[in-house]
Amino acid sequence: MNSFEKISALVNSAIQQTKWQKEPGGLYDPIAYTMGQGGKRIRPALTLMACNLFSENIELALKPAIGIEVFHNFTLLHDDIMDKATIRRGKPTVHVKWDENTAILSGDVMQIIAYEQLLETPSQHLKKVLDLFTKTAAEICEGQQYDMEFEQRDDVLPEEYLEMIRLKTAVLLGCSLKTGAIIGGASEEDAQHLYDFGINIGLAFQLKDDLLDVYGNTEIFGKQVGGDILCNKKTYLLIHAQKAAQEDIKTKLHYWLNEPTPDPGKKIREVTGIYNRLGVRKICEDAMSSYYEKAIAFLEKVSVPTNKKQELRKLAEKLMFRND
Repeated sequence: MNSFEKISALVNSAIQQTKWQKEPGGLYDPIAYTMGQGGKRIRPALTLMACNLFSENIELALKPAIGIEVFHNFTLLHDDIMDKATIRRGKPTVHVKWDENTAILSGDVMQIIAYEQLLETPSQHLKKVLDLFTKTAAEICEGQQYDMEFEQRDDVLPEEYLEMIRLKTAVLLGCSLKTGAIIGGASEEDAQHLYDFGINIGLAFQLKDDLLDVYGNTEIFGKQVGGDILCNKKTYLLIHAQKAAQEDIKTKLHYWLNEPTPDPGKKIREVTGIYNRLGVRKICEDAMSSYYEKAIAFLEKVSVPTNKKQELRKLAEKLMFRND
């Protein structure tokens, strides 16, 4: 079984060797810029690791894995426009460095490139992989739509939020794993166990993000904590706080969510204080732990020797207990 580090090196090498820049430069330069920024490359690594559980020939899954990573980065281009984000991985976002029209069109081409890469799936597995990927792509758009709608609502329920992050984040992790499993020759049952492992890791991963944004160490986290608080982003913490707040705490929270020109530092301190009083950090940590435990239970069901699953388990732990 290849290590995560070895597989990551293979993924990075394949991405670096791919010719992203073509003519017209105005269309393809932003794609090269985006794909050259690095990132965790978790999704393509999961595809190859899942394939490796059942086959030594992981090269068969390399092009589809790159396709999934291209698609993930395409969604980020469009998300950054919708979120009006100015920085991505420490560099200006595409719509800032170029313009919105460029980011939209380059993103559209990235989606096409993703399908081109996925078409390199071995023919006997092609329909299954494309069906799964197409379903996943639509689900991610559904998740983004819910996320945008939640911005206008003050009555979002915790279960609605969990469904949104399942669609927006978790399904692509599940798709990555199941794609690799299918190409590696896994049974339908094992492929589904790996998909469910990915879904639950994805939910835990996003809940960890919510926690880090409030309680992370700025130096380790790599960005200022409290960004979600400043923009009133509907996170698991805020949704539970709105649900639990009564009387004076409810009034205070309402004030900070509606104050048009708050002092940023004070808003972060005050809202974090409300979270502490209401105990929502523990609620989030408990949910995160529950999804992590479910994920490991699904991984244990996969019918390959335990030692072959250790790299996936180590990666799950790394995602769960990360500080950045």
